[in-house]
Amino acid sequence: MLLLTCPYCGVEAEETEFLGAGQAHLKRHMDGSTDGEFTAYLFERKNPKGIVFERWRHVYGCGKWFHAARCAVTLEVFGTYSAQTFEPPKDIIAKIKAKRPEWEAKP
Repeated sequence: MLLLTCPYCGVEAEETEFLGAGQAHLKRHMDGSTDGEFTAYLFERKNPKGIVFERWRHVYGCGKWFHAARCAVTLEVFGTYSAQTFEPPKDIIAKIKAKRPEWEAKP
C-alpha cells in the first residue's frame, strides 16, 4: 500500500485519499511550440522501473497539488514537496542516493 504525506497539511494517508496525475517536472509546451514539442508534451511520458517523480493532489484533504518521489517497484516514498518547485529538493535526492547509490537523476 502506498502511503503519502501531504507537504502542506501534514496528513499521512493511503493513496486513495489522493489523486495521482502522472509525471512531475514536465516542461509544458503551449502557444508558440512546434507540433513535435506539443505532441511530446501531450503523449510522451517516461515509465521507468525504479525512482519516479509524480504529481499528486490531496483530494480528500486540503486540495493542494504536490510532488512525490517514490520507487515504482517497492512503493517506497522518499518524500513529498511543493508542486511549485522546478526540480526535486536536494534532501530528497540525498535520501534516494543513500538507499540507491547506483541511481542517477536523468533529465
